[in-house]
This record gives sequence, C-alpha cells and structure tokens, in this order.
Amino acid sequence: MAEVKKAAEKAAVKPEAVQTAEAVQEAAKTEKKKPGRKPSAAKAAEKKTTVKKTAAKKTSEKETTTKTAGRKPAVKATVEIQFGDSAHTTEELVKSAKDIWEYDLHRDPADFKTVELYVKPEENKVYYVINGEERGDFNF
Repeated sequence: MAEVKKAAEKAAVKPEAVQTAEAVQEAAKTEKKKPGRKPSAAKAAEKKTTVKKTAAKKTSEKETTTKTAGRKPAVKATVEIQFGDSAHTTEELVKSAKDIWEYDLHRDPADFKTVELYVKPEENKVYYVINGEERGDFNF
C-alpha cells in the first residue's frame, strides 16, 4: 500500500490538472523496479488500478476547488431606457422580441437562444438579431 501511495505522489507532481494514464503507469513501474522483488502480474494490475483511482480522485478535487474558488456572486443590473415620456426596461424589450419570434415568425420558443437588441429612441424603434440569423425591428 505504501508503494501505491508513493507512486501516486510521484504521478501527482505534474502541474497539469488532468494526468494521462501513461504517466501514472510509468510512475508505478519506476516504483516497482526495486532490486530483489518481482511482483506477480495480478498484484501489478491491482496496483495500477489503485494508482489510477487515486490520481483521478486528486484531479477531481482540484477541479472542484478551481470551479468554486474563482466565482464571484453575479451582479443584478437593471437598465431602463427613457426617451421623452416613455420608459422601457431591457426585460420588456427582450419579451417583445421573444413574442415576435413565437407569434409573428411562428417559431418554437425553445429555439430562442440569443438576442441582440439595438435601441434607437429617436426613431422609436428597436432592431433585433435573434440567434445570429433572424433580423428585424419593432416599435416600442
């Protein structure tokens, strides 16, 4: 068991987040090459499996801490466009674009993935690009 831990530690020295199976096997082989000992094939296969599991566990722990450590709480922002006597929020404009997608263009609401809105208050128009393909405009 101590040999397996040493082999896993040697394999974990690499700075890469994901280690290849070959690197783990090489570390296990170099650890096994002690003079006067020749492990059987069954023991060698068992040790390789244990080393792989240990390396995979260490990798997944690193990935988990990396994913959660760098995250900051999302900032909630509200944008309201005011021009003259009217005021519109981004949520209202996105809803209008989604309604056009669903009712005017007769498309499936589940296919509404992205929308780009360009507001021109002096023209009282909103230009849209839905899913990078469908272009148009509407009055607000």
